[in-house]
Amino acid sequence: MTSAGDPVPPPPGGVLWSLAGDVRGLLMLPAALALQVAHPAVGAGVDEHSVFRSDPWGRGERSLRSLQLWVYGGEAAAEEGRRLRKLHRTIQGTDTRGRRYHALAPVNYAWVHATGFPVYQHAARYLVRPLNDAQERALYREWLQVGRILGIHDRDMPQSIEEFWPYYRKMLAEELEATAVVRELVAADRPVPPPDLGPPAVRPLVRAVWPLLLPPLARFRSFITVGLMPPDARVAIGLAWTPAQERRLKRLCAVVRLVVPVLPERLRYLPLARSARAAWHAERKGRGPGKQTAAARGRR
Repeated sequence: MTSAGDPVPPPPGGVLWSLAGDVRGLLMLPAALALQVAHPAVGAGVDEHSVFRSDPWGRGERSLRSLQLWVYGGEAAAEEGRRLRKLHRTIQGTDTRGRRYHALAPVNYAWVHATGFPVYQHAARYLVRPLNDAQERALYREWLQVGRILGIHDRDMPQSIEEFWPYYRKMLAEELEATAVVRELVAADRPVPPPDLGPPAVRPLVRAVWPLLLPPLARFRSFITVGLMPPDARVAIGLAWTPAQERRLKRLCAVVRLVVPVLPERLRYLPLARSARAAWHAERKGRGPGKQTAAARGRR
């Protein structure tokens, strides 16, 4: 259920609308996740309570859908925020520094959300285009809106870019480390079960060739995770990155920048984003307001 006081998602046509649903956003997510779990409390929570080892594909699919709802879900966004808070109520324990943690403690919950902004800001330079000052500020305002959907109070998040960067640098200097989960996320030799997704007829084939597919996929995942992480975060966590790797990353991203913009909408945007974008364009042209309501609410 929704109420009149529910926070609203970012505005259609905004900076986040362009980034979050674009398929290039899929390449940005691993870096954001690694930056999140570099916080000892967050890393301990994921290590002890997540199914990312036993069900990485299902967890990834659920996380991606959740993110899409925050941005494109309309009335469903606030409901998804409440669901996530409820899910995290029982996640608590002791981190690697011997400190008691709770997933919903503002310092931890806000950090998980905060990481999205520097990763989007940095990765957009490689995969889309550098954001100008106005776009960066708009992106931050929109990310604050998403934070409200997740139940993060304004007092627990820097309210401007000028306040954000000192907060971010303090976290890098005092909190982040190469937690066990970070090391697993950037390892190229960690065993990963084959995906149990897609058409049933294809799954046996994927399982059969998985031993051949996993090594190059794991190397790519490690490469893109470290490469699209902001350099100061890489240094703070202690992740190695060479000039040769940087050149490879730039070549790869140059190809991505050329190819993705010419793809048809059905290939360029994720399903929920595509539906919301189509409904918004239709509404702007004065067509199908009823359709827009359904899509904006995240109904499928």
